Amino acid sequence: MIIHTAEFIMSLTNITDCPAPVKPEFAFIGRSNVGKSSIINSITERNNLARISNNPGKTQTINYFLINDAWYLVDLPGYGYAKVSKSQRRNFERFIRSYLTKRENLQCVFLLIDSRINPQKIDIDFANWMGEAHLPFVIVFTKSDKNKPEELTENIEKIQKAFLKHWETLPQTFVTSATKDIGREDILGFINEINQSFIPLI
Repeated sequence: MIIHTAEFIMSLTNITDCPAPVKPEFAFIGRSNVGKSSIINSITERNNLARISNNPGKTQTINYFLINDAWYLVDLPGYGYAKVSKSQRRNFERFIRSYLTKRENLQCVFLLIDSRINPQKIDIDFANWMGEAHLPFVIVFTKSDKNKPEELTENIEKIQKAFLKHWETLPQTFVTSATKDIGREDILGFINEINQSFIPLI
């Protein structure tokens, strides 16, 4: 898939403000500081489409980007650490989960996991919740260029093993690097395949 246009559409905190469900949507979410903005910019080949910050938890709204006038890339707030109050965190969690469970044209959730670190309970818990909610999702390992190849393989296997304590089989996985565009074509090919069979709801 060639990205011809990538346009920021809106930010929102209430799903009633979402665009009409006439185009397929693909949501990106992960633990704060997982490299979500960098992956979004890599996929769209736009350096500043999603804002990159050194402060975890910067994304605090649901952000819509219209790609090729055909589908939406949806940037969700990161879960886990964020410099916000407990009440704000609860509000984030409510509207994120409301979006994920009620958005009928949501085609897939891309769950981003840092490939460099040990398995995180918060990632496994969120994946388990999506499984219980019957949400289609894939796993995207980020920052694959930060470790040596053998270290990368070893750590990804460790993370997958931790997931398999809860899952019989894992969802599809992608290994990515935003700085080297690793995995970009695979993700776009996956999205394109789903888009070809999408039927508008209204």
